[in-house]
Amino acid sequence: MIELSIENDVAEVVLNAPQKMNALDAAALEELRQAYADAAAANVRALLLRGEGRGFCAGRDISGVDPASDDAHGYLADVVTPVLREMSAFPAPTFAAVQGAALGVGLGLLVATDVVYVAETAKIGSPFANLGATLDSGGHWLFTERLGAHRTLDLIYTAELISGADAVASGLFSRALPAGDLLPTTRATVAKVATGATGAFRASKSLVAQIRDERLGLWDSITAENRVQGDLCGTADYAEGFAAFQQKRRPVFRG
Repeated sequence: MIELSIENDVAEVVLNAPQKMNALDAAALEELRQAYADAAAANVRALLLRGEGRGFCAGRDISGVDPASDDAHGYLADVVTPVLREMSAFPAPTFAAVQGAALGVGLGLLVATDVVYVAETAKIGSPFANLGATLDSGGHWLFTERLGAHRTLDLIYTAELISGADAVASGLFSRALPAGDLLPTTRATVAKVATGATGAFRASKSLVAQIRDERLGLWDSITAENRVQGDLCGTADYAEGFAAFQQKRRPVFRG
C-alpha cells in the first residue's frame, strides 16, 4: 500500500490504496514508518507525502474492526503515535499534498508534516460524532491551536467538514490550490527546497518544534536562534551562501 520513490534528493511517499480512500491499518502504518526510515537512510533533502486517488487518507481502516474487542488505546498509543513521532522528526523538510478527505489518522499525518498544501476542494474535519468516537492523532491540538476552542468544538459536535480553501483561510494549513495544480505545484516546491541549505532548514525545523512544544518566550527563542546560528556558521553551506552573495551568483548548496 505504501510506495517510496527517490529521485534528485527528493523522497515521494505515496499512500496507494484508493479503493478504500487510503485508510490505514497497523500493517500499512508500519510500511509508512519503514518508508520514512528508508528515506532518512538515503539522506534525501526533502520529502513529499501524498495519497493516490480522490482522497488523501480517510483515517483508520475500520472495515474489519469489531468494536467489542477493539483496543483503540493500544492502536493509537502503540501503533499510530510512534509513527507520527518519526514522521515529525524526519531529518529534512517534509511536505504533504492533500486532495479529498483527510480525516482521523489521515489528519494526524498532516500534524506530523512540516508544510501542508491542500486542494481547495479538500475535506478536513472530525466526522467521529457519527461513530461514537472522538477526534484523535493530534487533531484536538491542531484545531485548538489554530482555530481556537469554540470553532474546534463546533466542528467536533457537528461533524461538519471544512474545505481546503476554508482550512487555509482559517490558518490550519499553508496553501490552498486548485485541485489540478496541487501536485505539480507541490512537487516543484519540494524540488526547489531540496536544493537549499538542508542544515539550516533542519535547524529551523528544530527551533519551531521547540517553540511549539516548550512554549518558548521571545528572549529564550532568540537565545536558541543565536546558538543555532553559531553552529551553522562553521558549515560548508554557510560559507557557500556568503561567498555566492559576495560574488553575486546563485549559491550551490550541498546539504
